[in-house]
Amino acid sequence: MSDKPEETLLEFPCRFPIKMMGRDGDTFRQVALELVESHTGNIPEDSISVTRSRKGNFLSITVTIDAESQQQLDNIYQALCDHEEILVAL
Repeated sequence: MSDKPEETLLEFPCRFPIKMMGRDGDTFRQVALELVESHTGNIPEDSISVTRSRKGNFLSITVTIDAESQQQLDNIYQALCDHEEILVAL
């Protein structure tokens, strides 16, 4: 193990978009936002973009956050990937 901090191409803090996709059901939007907000605090409505798939079966949600660190981003993506309602996290 190295004592050097992990290198990243990002400079923190920075604006960072997180995209999540799931089935367009009763709870997907709420679950997706709650998972991200548990690591960031409240996300303003103007930082949230929602798009339905052509046939209306799936929903894509993009939230743009003020990322504080690589560890914060890693924690968010881990929480998203661990949840059954999140099909894809980018």
